[in-house]
Amino acid sequence: MSAARFLTLEGIEGAGKSTLAATLERALTARGLPVRLTREPGGTALAEQLRRVVLSRGSELISAEAETLLMFGARAIHLDNLIRPALAAGAWVICDRFTDATRAYQGGGRRVDSALIEQLAAAVHPQLWPHRTLLLDVPPDLGAQRARERSDEGDRFEDEDRRFFERVRSRYLAIAAAEPQRVRVLDARQTPEQLEARALEALSDLL
Repeated sequence: MSAARFLTLEGIEGAGKSTLAATLERALTARGLPVRLTREPGGTALAEQLRRVVLSRGSELISAEAETLLMFGARAIHLDNLIRPALAAGAWVICDRFTDATRAYQGGGRRVDSALIEQLAAAVHPQLWPHRTLLLDVPPDLGAQRARERSDEGDRFEDEDRRFFERVRSRYLAIAAAEPQRVRVLDARQTPEQLEARALEALSDLL
């Protein structure tokens, strides 16, 4: 059985994470590796219910702090019911977003106290961090354009302005600079084929 690996994909809206996640699932499966593809917030039936609460536009205010708590609540459910069992079974888990997204979106975008985010991370997954994180970096204007082309409906995050996504992107890049061994930055302006090649290069030491 292969050694289990926990891989995460990060980036702002329109970076191409979901497309690359599916591509990597096929590429790793073709190498004979057991792969489990999932996403956050969500990943399990109950966590997907929390995803709908977080993303949907509603009449009630969801404060930045409440949003952060909902993200970690969904994450705890996801970890207990999917991620940890899959890793224990020897699978490679590919997750579209994880705690770096909370650091970037709630910490950078919403300006939630980073100390609170780190305390919650320490409580929810103290011994579990991704073996490798691929940060798909794209300018906010291009990301917004891609997001609009992908869907007309949007969500609470896609409604945010350019300055919000500039703060999110800046925080992502700061995380990558602080943890270069774990986080690898990929230029998401490349073609899907080029991005797949760069992603596999970034995972080569794990393979």
